[in-house]
Order: sequence, then structure tokens, then C-alpha cells
Amino acid sequence: MKVQVRYFASLREALGPGEALEAGDALTVGELRERLAQRGGCHAEVLAAGRLVRCALDQRMVDDREPLADGAEVAFFPPVTGG
Repeated sequence: MKVQVRYFASLREALGPGEALEAGDALTVGELRERLAQRGGCHAEVLAAGRLVRCALDQRMVDDREPLADGAEVAFFPPVTGG
């Protein structure tokens, strides 16, 4: 299964704009995040399980349990703050 991963805000600064990945079978958004963090380095730092990171699947906010489909776009970004 292929997915397009995009990073925004501080995650984009650390990891770049995104990448196309071969994600394997029957993954969830959370499992994809875990696999990316297992790369080590900056990926491990910004996508670590203890860090608050929001995710969207095909431009819809989702939680880590959302299943992926072939051709999906997954976006990771920090929570938005401000006033």
C-alpha cells in the first residue's frame, strides 16, 4: 500500500515537506507514525509516542486508530495554538 505523508509547521522544519511511502498492509495512522519514529534521528524526536502530534487522513482530522487505504494522504502537524 502506498501513501503520501506530509509534514507541517515545526515537523516540516525538522523532516521536510513530506514523502511517498510503501506503508505495508492494514496499517492505521498510529502504526504509520510508529514506523516513521522507528527510523530514529529527527523522525524519532518529533513523532515520538509521548509528543502531541495531530493527524489528518485525506484532509480530515482523525485519531491514531484510523485505518489507511492505498493512495491515502496522511498529514502530521503540531497542535495549533494562538489567539
